[in-house]
Amino acid sequence: MDEVTRILSAIEQGDPSAAEQLLPLVYDELRRLAGAQLAREKPGQTLEATALVHEAYLRLVGDQQFANSRHFFAAAAEAMRRILVEAARRKARLKHGGARQRCELREDDLISPPPDDRLLALDEALSQLAAVRPDLAELVNLRYFAQMTVEQTAELLHTSPRTVKRNWVYASAWLRRAMERDTGL
Repeated sequence: MDEVTRILSAIEQGDPSAAEQLLPLVYDELRRLAGAQLAREKPGQTLEATALVHEAYLRLVGDQQFANSRHFFAAAAEAMRRILVEAARRKARLKHGGARQRCELREDDLISPPPDDRLLALDEALSQLAAVRPDLAELVNLRYFAQMTVEQTAELLHTSPRTVKRNWVYASAWLRRAMERDTGL
């Protein structure tokens, strides 16, 4: 049993000091995950990696229970995805500017990039995939949102790298098709 799994077990059993021990152990990995997710966002993102990590951590250490570190990091990737989707939805509301876009003013051009609705479309498609193939949705969470390698994903899912690659190709095609069908992206 690794240290993270041991501490998660202690938290589950009600040890009040265990939650304090968990954050220092997982912070660097959560920060890496947050940085990777924010790197995919369009310029002008106001959410920073530290804030994303803290928000995700607060959501994770509530009443949830985790079987092991794999379960914890998969839940962390899911929590970060949900936070980013909520932020994208909040920014898309009319109260927050709706269809207006923030644009950088430069001397040579004043053109703003087109709106990026891909994150919302991906979230919708991923929810649809989870309804029919939860195993593939978990794979996408680990590979895309948690930025895990094929080997890391295979180890966490207790499968072979070849199976991860095959399922990744299938899930990517499925999501692409669902996004194109639903939004025309």
